[in-house]
This record gives sequence, structure tokens and C-alpha cells, in this order.
Amino acid sequence: MTVRTSTARLGPEERSTALAQMAARELDVVVIGGGVVGAGVALDAVTRGLSVGLLEARDFASGTSSRSSKLIHGGLRYLEQLNFDLVREALQERALLLQRIAPHLVRPVPFLFPLTHTGWERPYVGAGLVMYDSLGFSFGYTRGVPGHRHLSRRRALRLSPALRKSAFTGAVQYWDAQVDDARYVMTMLRTAATYGAHVSSRTQVIGFLREGERVTGVRVRDLEAGTELDVRARQVVNATGVWTDDIQELVGGRGQIHVRASKGVHLLVPRDRIHSLTGIILRTEKSVLFVIPWGRHWIIGTTDTHWELDRAHPAASRADIDYVLEHVNAVLSVPLTRDDVEGVYAGLRPLLSGESEETSKLSREHVVAHPVPGLVMVAGGKYTTYRVMAKDAVDAVAHGLDQRVPRSCTDRIPLAGAEGYQALWNARQRLAASSGLHVARIEHLLQRYGSMIGEVLTLIEEDPSLAQPLAGADDYLRAEIVYAATHEGARHLDDVLARRTHISIETFHRGLAVAQEAAELIAGPLGWGEEQIRREVEYYTKRVEAERLSQEQDTDQEADAVRLGAPDVVPAVVPRSA
Repeated sequence: MTVRTSTARLGPEERSTALAQMAARELDVVVIGGGVVGAGVALDAVTRGLSVGLLEARDFASGTSSRSSKLIHGGLRYLEQLNFDLVREALQERALLLQRIAPHLVRPVPFLFPLTHTGWERPYVGAGLVMYDSLGFSFGYTRGVPGHRHLSRRRALRLSPALRKSAFTGAVQYWDAQVDDARYVMTMLRTAATYGAHVSSRTQVIGFLREGERVTGVRVRDLEAGTELDVRARQVVNATGVWTDDIQELVGGRGQIHVRASKGVHLLVPRDRIHSLTGIILRTEKSVLFVIPWGRHWIIGTTDTHWELDRAHPAASRADIDYVLEHVNAVLSVPLTRDDVEGVYAGLRPLLSGESEETSKLSREHVVAHPVPGLVMVAGGKYTTYRVMAKDAVDAVAHGLDQRVPRSCTDRIPLAGAEGYQALWNARQRLAASSGLHVARIEHLLQRYGSMIGEVLTLIEEDPSLAQPLAGADDYLRAEIVYAATHEGARHLDDVLARRTHISIETFHRGLAVAQEAAELIAGPLGWGEEQIRREVEYYTKRVEAERLSQEQDTDQEADAVRLGAPDVVPAVVPRSA
């Protein structure tokens, strides 16, 4: 076994090596799905000493795990549903992520809860937040965020002048946390690879290997090379979220877990469109609506509607966008219009199917099942509690292995970039002076890469032109685009603009103005010629055009049909059922 001291890279060579290693010998565990739960399972298993492979059909975090509200939170609305255990569990995880596991990626964020009724509402909301804060202290963890406080309308308006005075009577402010969801998943996968896991994107599971009733591995198609290979494993974990039922069909027949998809749509608007020093949370008739600070932007969402159409590219319709604008404008003194919207994204929540017809009432708890020997299924849950889901899944794997497996230790495993982050943050002025970058750039890099910032700065030392920002998306340096391909597993232009960065939703041009420059920057590390550069830009352009047009459609069906008019640069294949 090779012991690594530096963080593993996920470049093209490492991908090839990972696939070769997975094909060469039987693994203890192979994980299907490269979202937050699959990445969590891979990290949990490999840090218990198991040999691990992970396969993702598209890009890492390309499904639900890059299209969330980007919050790490307990879920205030679950208190109203009396689901105290779920809230307590989520708040414990929030404290762990903030203080130990990923302080460079997860940070506190304040929210203002405007009150609209006099008399009963303040004590009702206040009592809920007292419980919310108290549950965050469970089992000796500090909350990692300040406690809530009550505000008069005048004090609330000082914090958030954008609120319309007549829309509320007072407010309560509380704190939760936020995360770059896609970056978190990718960092977790790099951490797992550092401990010895083999991970690969654009590798689709198309069938299962069987010995009688027992699952003994998976048949895989490398979508980049067009080749197929067998990956044998003593246990297979299905962690595919909204694709759970599809994988169950591959193994044959109906499974024990059934998932329904709920669509959540979010809008991004520039920070100057809403004058506020704090995030805002609003009640809606179905759920809650968040206004979340996000760098130079606000994220506003979300919706909660049943979705049965394409799961790879859920489409936001005009009705979705109008719904979000209508509800946020109910409390703003200066209403937002569609012209203010920079970006739109839609994600699907994998909800455990129940008797309720409304997706907002389906469970956010998770379940683990062992439907056939050799196969473990995990589904449901929420982003914040991914680590608990992963632990439970690997516990089920351990039960299926004929050996003693150590207990989970991921509550004590910092992610790559966490160790030394605080010391580097404290020394950011010195880092700025030595690198020649402005301290604001260093802060940006530290909050994305933590103590791995040195790898990005090394690229700049080798090629000083990479210290320049992208023309048309100047929040990001050219070095970050190159780094996405060399270290972070990006295989295509869309991977870089939609997930390693968020240029596709943070700019009015949706990334079109930087597509050529970004493609040329990653062409070298990925071995592209002029034809592949042209192809990548063309496919990305078609994607943006289709998304924009879909957002002008009135219904889900119309929006879905338009969005599907733009093909993937690397399409998935139709797998064969058992």
C-alpha cells in the first residue's frame, strides 16, 4: 500500500489509473453515484480500511448535489412537523462541518425571519428558535454559529433596508451555514482518493455481475473511450439519488426503496438588487423561501413540485420563475423583475415515496436496504446529513462482508484543504504580498481551496498569465480554470463553468462570454485539439440557449422538451436490464 502525504489529484492520468485498478482486482466496495452521498460512502468505506471504487455516469455532483440551496442547516420547518430527531442530527452535522470537517468550505450565514402577525407569532417563532439553538448543543458540540435574537421592525430595517415596511411587524434573526455544494463533493472525492479510493466520472454502470442470486460487481461503460469493463466487488452500494429506481431495475424487478423527485428552482440576482446585510427567510403556502447571500449575488429559492420528466436536466419554466419572484416581491420595497435574474438552476430532491401526494410532505429521512445479497441501497435524506447516510450504508456493507470492519471515523476526518486553513487565513496578508495577488483574491482562493491554495499558486508561478482573471467572469482567475482540469476531475467545459466554478449561473451571459477562453485553458491538460475546443464551445452554447428558451415556456412539459433539444457532449447510454 502506498501512503500519500499530499492530496490526490483527479486529472486525466489519475482517472485512467483508477479505471485500470478497478478492473484489475476484486474490491471490497464499489459505489455507484458521484453525488454527496456516494462520495460520502466512498470516504467512509476507505477510511475504515476497505478497498473502494466509485463510478459516476456524468460529472461529479452533476445531479442534485450541485443544484441545492447550498445550505447546511437543521431545517426549521421540520420542527413544525415535530421531527426533532432529524433536526438534532442535522444540527450536529452542521457543527461538525463548520468546526472540524470543512471550515474552509462551510461558513455561517445569518437569516432574518420577518414577522407578519402581532401577538402570537413572535413567541411562537421565538420558542422554535430556542429549541433550534438548543438542539445544536447536543452531545457536547458547540453550535458553531451565534444564537438567535429578536428585533423590532426599526432594527430589522437597519439590517435589511430592502424590506417593505408595511410587509412585516418585526423580525427574528438566526444563523445557519452555507456551502459550495459541488465543490464540497469534489473535495470529498479528492480526500477519499488520497486515502486510496479509485474514483472515475463519465463511467456508467450498465449492468450487474451475478453469481446466482448474489451481486458480485458491475458492468461499466467508459463513456469517454467507448469501451466496457467489469468491476468486481464483494459489495455494491447504490447511491444514485433520483436514479435509485433505475439502478434497482438493472438488478431485476422492484426494489425495497422507491424515490420520487421534487423539483426545486433557484434564481440568482446581483447583490445590489437587494439592499440587505443578512439573508431572509419567508414562509410560503407550501414551504419556505430563502434569500441567501452568495458572494456578489443572492440565491433566491426554492419551489417544491413533483417532477416525472428528464432527471439529468430538470428544466425551470416561466411559471417557476414567476412563482419565486412573486413570493420574494411580497416583502421587498423595490420589486425584482425577470430582467434582474442573472441565473436560474433547477435541482431534484430524492424523496422517499410515501402515501402523500404532495412532495413537500414526503420524508427527508433516509433509508438503507439490502435487497439482494451483495447490494446495498441508500436513498432519501438531505445534503446536510450525507455523512450519517454514508455511515449507515457502510455499516450495512460491513454486515455483508465476512470480516471485522472498524467503525466509522469520518466525524474525525477533515476534508482536503481543512488542515492548516485557519493559520493560512490568518496569514493571508503575507500570502498576498508573496504571491503578488490582492488580499481579496487570496481570501477567495482560501475559501475555495483551503490549505490546497499552494497548488493553485504554483500554477501561477509557472505561468504568470494565469494570475489574470477571466475576461467576462473576473471573480475567477485563469489558474482556477486550469486547476479544475489538472486536479479536480473536470473533463469538459460544462464541468468547469457549471460546477468547478459557478460562472454559468453567476453571470448574465451564463458563461458564453468566457467559454472560448476557458476551453482553450483546459485544452492542454485534457489533450484537446482545435476541433475538440470548437465542439466543447458549441455544445455549451447550445446548452445555454436551450436553458434560456426553456425558461420562457409556461409548463414543465414544454420546458423539458425545449431543454432536451441540447444534447450532452458525452451522452449516456441506455443500460440493459437484468
